[in-house]
Amino acid sequence: MQEVARGVKVFDAPAVSGRWQPMTGPDDVLDLMDSGAEDVIALVRDAGATFLSPIFHELAGVVCTGGTPRSHIGIVSREFHVPCIMGATFVGREPEPGSMVELDCSGTEGVLRG
Repeated sequence: MQEVARGVKVFDAPAVSGRWQPMTGPDDVLDLMDSGAEDVIALVRDAGATFLSPIFHELAGVVCTGGTPRSHIGIVSREFHVPCIMGATFVGREPEPGSMVELDCSGTEGVLRG
């Protein structure tokens, strides 16, 4: 796997693997409530994305393209112990939905590999 994004990690966490899933709103969450979110690494664009709340405890990880560790997503991910990177910048193309990725928050920065 090669690096596809980098951002500020919210807290130290070992690497986790999961299925890449961009999330744009409540309808995406409702879909995952039916199928399960246990192995999902979610992409959100808004650091205040409260729509993830019903499934946050199930997620394998979260990547947010905005905000800081003090943003809503960062605070909630820390409370639920869900690995998360904030202000993520992609190197080239984003992974395809459903592809396997690895989110690694064990170094000085958070890294997404795909």
